[in-house]
Amino acid sequence: MSEPEAGGGTLEQVPDVPTRIRTGLSAGFRTSLKIIKVSIPLYVAVTLLKGTPVLDLLGNVFAPVMGIFGLPGEAAFAFVAAFLLNLYAAIAVIVPLHLTPFQVTQCGLMMGIAHNLVVEGGVLSTTGARGWVLTVCRLVIACGAGLLLRGMWHLWGAAVSGPLAFLGLS
Repeated sequence: MSEPEAGGGTLEQVPDVPTRIRTGLSAGFRTSLKIIKVSIPLYVAVTLLKGTPVLDLLGNVFAPVMGIFGLPGEAAFAFVAAFLLNLYAAIAVIVPLHLTPFQVTQCGLMMGIAHNLVVEGGVLSTTGARGWVLTVCRLVIACGAGLLLRGMWHLWGAAVSGPLAFLGLS
């Protein structure tokens, strides 16, 4: 029940702690099930594909583009999952690929900027914004950030290997 407020409005009654805990646990469980329903099948599919030549063949197709960012061609599958589904799906694809720490960081940076593009583009369109323009912007910014990170990684590697290595003198 709502109680009248001094200004003529109503105040909502806050549920008791046990009700809030039950509600939170229930919502968390439902969310976890949704994530599990997507993540486990993707993880299993990529793991199974690793045992076949299919993943290698498709990885070779995407290798030139992914190589620009310092990633193997197989990482393209994680990007497709991130762009079309969500970051949890992308993580399920990344794990069986056994990427290096830099590659995981690179994926995380780029996917953090551009993920769930279909849904979020649609939501942006309902606000009056041009969803497709913002989606393209997110992709361009993700690529720019990926190139910047790769460049910084190379500079860091040169600086660590010696001050003259950067100039090609070591």
